Amino acid sequence: MKHCRTLKHSIGRTLCLGAALVMALTTVAAAAGIPLPAKYKKKGVLVVASDATYAPMEFIGKDGKTVIGADVDLGTAIGKELGVKFKFENATFDSIIPALQAGKYDLGMSSFTDTKKREAVVDFVTYFNAGTSFYVKKKGGPKIESLGDLCGETAAIEKGTIQVDDANAQSKKCVAEGKKPVTVSIFPDQNGANLAIASGRAQVGLADSPVAAWIVQQSHGQFKLTGKPYNTAPYGIVVPKNSGLAKPLQAAVERLIKSGKYAKILKKWGIEQGAVKVSKINDATQ
Repeated sequence: MKHCRTLKHSIGRTLCLGAALVMALTTVAAAAGIPLPAKYKKKGVLVVASDATYAPMEFIGKDGKTVIGADVDLGTAIGKELGVKFKFENATFDSIIPALQAGKYDLGMSSFTDTKKREAVVDFVTYFNAGTSFYVKKKGGPKIESLGDLCGETAAIEKGTIQVDDANAQSKKCVAEGKKPVTVSIFPDQNGANLAIASGRAQVGLADSPVAAWIVQQSHGQFKLTGKPYNTAPYGIVVPKNSGLAKPLQAAVERLIKSGKYAKILKKWGIEQGAVKVSKINDATQ
């Protein structure tokens, strides 16, 4: 502040020094990380559970062991905002929430849809919007426009996902209407569900919209999307109830949105259509 040197009066110097101090404190505050609960800050590394079979959100890289994807890139960026490292570990989807409750992981980032049922046992920090899409074999696959078209079909779905509940609920409706039920084939991971459709053991797959789009894109013409996505809802980072992590994570996501880093990550993976403008805590509507 060169102009401070030209002030001769003590009052002027005092005001100038005060202004300099405020600016210095503001700069330090801006550079400081978002406060974390002491036990997490001390660890320095937060272990993140992710089912790495759900590309492009999370999947195994070409080295056969590293978890990569949009969730990983977002998590890494969030960790930098918090001043800690996010370490991603592969885990089966339906095991993640129980493992969080048991203290095995610090948080989960695995395309978790925020639901009231899940909010009863964990907290969510939203960061993305996704619906459910249908996909079938490109040649000979049934035309599925909505859940009502599943009657009499075999649906291949990953265990623990909301799509399992949707298909089972629709099966009951089919029977009530005098139609054939939906045969719901459940698989431990998304790869198993895809293989069932490819081999003809199932006729239709249900998956989150960005995932279904990726599956079709990577199938080299074997699969196609059918119908329109339904039940668009927020994805959330999952943390143990009352862990103290929800607010810091929300603040970190907000920083990424405002800085433009969030948009760049989504563009990298071709999922810009799911962008959110704000992050919320426990924002489930159903």
